[in-house]
Amino acid sequence: MARERDHLYITVPNLFRCPISMDVMRSPVSLCTGVTYDRASIQHWLESGHDTCPATMQTLQSKDVIPNLTLRRLINLWAQSHGPSSPASSPSLSSQHLASLVQFLQSDNQSEKFSQNIVHSLSRAADFARASDENRRFVASFDGFVTAIVGVLNREGVETEVLESVIKVLDSVLPQSGVNEQLSRLMVKSNGNSLASIRLVLQKGNLSSKIESVRVLDSIALDAESKRLIAEREGLLSVLIDLLGSETDQNLHGAVFSCLASVSVTRSIKAELVQFGLVRVITSTLLNPDTNTPLAEKSLKLLSTIATCAEGRSAISGEEKCAGAVAERLMKVSRGATEDGVAVLWSVCCMLGDKRARESVAGGNGVAKVLLVMQSGYGEGHFVRRMCGDLVKVLSVGLGLGLRYDTKTIHIMPC
Repeated sequence: MARERDHLYITVPNLFRCPISMDVMRSPVSLCTGVTYDRASIQHWLESGHDTCPATMQTLQSKDVIPNLTLRRLINLWAQSHGPSSPASSPSLSSQHLASLVQFLQSDNQSEKFSQNIVHSLSRAADFARASDENRRFVASFDGFVTAIVGVLNREGVETEVLESVIKVLDSVLPQSGVNEQLSRLMVKSNGNSLASIRLVLQKGNLSSKIESVRVLDSIALDAESKRLIAEREGLLSVLIDLLGSETDQNLHGAVFSCLASVSVTRSIKAELVQFGLVRVITSTLLNPDTNTPLAEKSLKLLSTIATCAEGRSAISGEEKCAGAVAERLMKVSRGATEDGVAVLWSVCCMLGDKRARESVAGGNGVAKVLLVMQSGYGEGHFVRRMCGDLVKVLSVGLGLGLRYDTKTIHIMPC
């Protein structure tokens, strides 16, 4: 009987349990605070809008996570000695299989059987890569694999289902160091068909593929040149904006907002986004009570980017409820997003001097909100504190409060 209980009850070292889920960690990663979590659990925590370490509640200076390979090996060794297969184990994929897949991808076969086989093989490779950091590193670094994958995107006439499988694999290996640079070189800075293929998936793919496609675009927008090329080629900006109107999924909207913020590097790109009606979309997002925190934060980031050009400031001013919606979100989002919101308000209330925006912000208890931001740990001379001072000054005049703050700094350079 005692032996049966030994098989039924296994004592798990606390070190191996995720502090969030309390389950044995499959892919342990560490935050900048030094605390280790299971990757899936901490990613869900961060994507839910938190900017603190769950265990210590320290504010995170960085949301980057680092694989804890030593702990992973210890978990594997422990699991192997306690009967069941390791919780950190993953689907099997051999070097021989990948080599065959590379050769298969490089063939000119376009038959229906080819499409069916390649979809199955690519889906298997993506699932394998997503199972662990080690798997992803193995797939991403396999000789010729990424190049062969991009080669499929460069072809014309490839079925949408095949393209979706390719995008799924690329999305699975994006976190691997060096992959973004390689993809940017192969997909953006070449004369291939890759961006046109991504546009096709954005237009005709399923929801998951659309989200993955936007993430791939965002990840390969690494420098000013690649960002400009993505924004200018294949009508991608228009397609991305269309997704915001045709789809309601917040994860997709968040991915699109992040991508648009990344590629908005020139005044002409920002002005084009304004012409597409992006400010109206962002305003509706901020006003929607069902908008989750991560999406609200990405909305504010994109809006602050647009506000750096004259067309953007004018559009924000012309959208009656925009400034008030921004003010309402202050201190309800992360510190960085709150700073983005302050920058937007400063650009229209102080720099542009829009009276309607001032009244909208002041009428929604905006002065108190801005004062709260101002007193939330920003030292004398900090640019956020100075922007808040400017805002309190112009907003209090309309309310007859007589508050005075001396500021002499221009915080946003117009382009």
